[in-house]
Amino acid sequence: MTPLRPLPRLMVAPNGARRGKADHRALPITLEETVATAVACQEAGADGLHLHVRDKEGKHSLDTGLYREAIAALEHAVPDLFLQVTSEAAGRYSAGAQRAMIRELRPPSVSVALREMLRARTETQNARAFYAWAHAEGVDVQHIVYSAQELNWLLECIDQKVVPGTHHQLQLVLGSYAGSVLPSPGDLEAYLVPLNARKADLTFDWMVCAFGSAETACLAHAATLGGKVRVGFENSLWNADGSLARDNAARVAEVRAVLNETASVDEAGLTVYPRSR
Repeated sequence: MTPLRPLPRLMVAPNGARRGKADHRALPITLEETVATAVACQEAGADGLHLHVRDKEGKHSLDTGLYREAIAALEHAVPDLFLQVTSEAAGRYSAGAQRAMIRELRPPSVSVALREMLRARTETQNARAFYAWAHAEGVDVQHIVYSAQELNWLLECIDQKVVPGTHHQLQLVLGSYAGSVLPSPGDLEAYLVPLNARKADLTFDWMVCAFGSAETACLAHAATLGGKVRVGFENSLWNADGSLARDNAARVAEVRAVLNETASVDEAGLTVYPRSR
């Protein structure tokens, strides 16, 4: 078992599982578009990429062959970019299929939603075996939680040894695709209460994503508190001023500028960001 690699400071999620060209013509669907987007986003300041692949019809896929092809192309084009694959079900895959993909692909980093791994009580033993396998094999799992209640559920799973380990990577989600209630920076506080309560026995490498035009404000707030951030068309198509973004690289550039404002410079001249709690 190897220690978890730290999450990147700024990860781009350029497409997700649901949006397509009808939502924004610059949203990448093909492998060629994804690679070009990755190059542009790295140049704009992204340190990592959250990877979704699409099938020939442009639909969300967990096909390991498509993943391997995409990873090889990205490692060639942007070798220094942190790559993370998704295991998102998106209404197409069962928990068993998600686990099977991860076991076959064995990615260094994968995002996994607790509520997809534990959709029913009967899944507990399967989930326990999967998380133990990933922990032992060095497959880093970033746990996606969509509310403070889900975070408390994850903490219970850690206490019950369903999820092993004392250091965990988190994706804290503000808002939703439905967009019925826009997120605000203050929504993050509900997550931080249980995290701070467990600082004595657990450590967390946490990242925030937010939906809609409040994305930049929410990520800026997270950065001031030591969090890492995920930006991109999976979650938002809009700039802070409410205008439609030109492309993913434009969203990365805006958020990178915000991160730079929260950074300081140490005596050696290196950029220092606030540390995750």
